[in-house]
Amino acid sequence: MMPAADSAHGRRARPLPPDARRAALVTATLPLIRKHGIDVSTRQIAEAAGVAEGTIFRVFPDKDSLIQAAVDAAFDPAPVVAALERIDPSEPLTERLTAIAHIVQAWLTTIIHLMMVLRASRPLGDKPHLPQPRPSEVIGAMITRLIEPDRHRLRVPPAEAARLLRLLLFSGSHPGIAEGKPLTPKEIVGVILDGIRTRRVPPSKGHTPC
Repeated sequence: MMPAADSAHGRRARPLPPDARRAALVTATLPLIRKHGIDVSTRQIAEAAGVAEGTIFRVFPDKDSLIQAAVDAAFDPAPVVAALERIDPSEPLTERLTAIAHIVQAWLTTIIHLMMVLRASRPLGDKPHLPQPRPSEVIGAMITRLIEPDRHRLRVPPAEAARLLRLLLFSGSHPGIAEGKPLTPKEIVGVILDGIRTRRVPPSKGHTPC
């Protein structure tokens, strides 16, 4: 079988196994959804993927199936969990939480933008579904494991600390909730660990506080 023609650049795309072709189409589709919504055309997708338009329909039955696959890929927590697993649990808690915040916030920013675009687009034939278990649960479990070594230093259990961190990450990363001023990972970790009150310096020996 001859490889599909590259309609965008006038050359032929290298033949790929079906799974690899599917993954390549999904990868090319996701940024287009974020830019154009679900009204993105199969021609635009084919050009971005460097394949002939007909190649799409040899891998997916229709455009909506491809869009759903791209949405599923965006919500897939596996890459986030893999990045979190590379964090050294022996690092100080502040550094560990900041690394967590960087990783999760980058993923959330993409997800939030995608959700806003999908909400503004016309509905799909079938409503996009979220994978089970829910991504937040999978990521939350990994964050809990990373917080666990400092259980003795916390006022709440590690699972609750992970939940609070995820809540602040989501609200602090959402442009509508954060009023266009997203919180930085450092700010989020500072609020989680220290709150907003000024620390009271304990009086020195022999000094009577006012």
